[in-house]
Amino acid sequence: MLQHENPQRQEGQTTKAIEEQTAKLPSQLFLYAALGSMAVSLALKCAGHKHTALFVGQWAAPFLLLGTYNKIVKTQGHDQHDR
Repeated sequence: MLQHENPQRQEGQTTKAIEEQTAKLPSQLFLYAALGSMAVSLALKCAGHKHTALFVGQWAAPFLLLGTYNKIVKTQGHDQHDR
């Protein structure tokens, strides 16, 4: 039996609410946020703010992960039992 076929492993109400809201966001938003954080990081580095540049530059990976999650939510949605 596949995991999504197990009725005891359905998503909770909080997860459903989060998925409904994140599915409303365009997928490109997360890509632009990642690119923006890299650009701001570069600008900070050029301005001599080394530690702040590193901090802001590390935002790119979480933005891309959130974009991947957003895309999965849009294509897969909630548990198959809820459809």
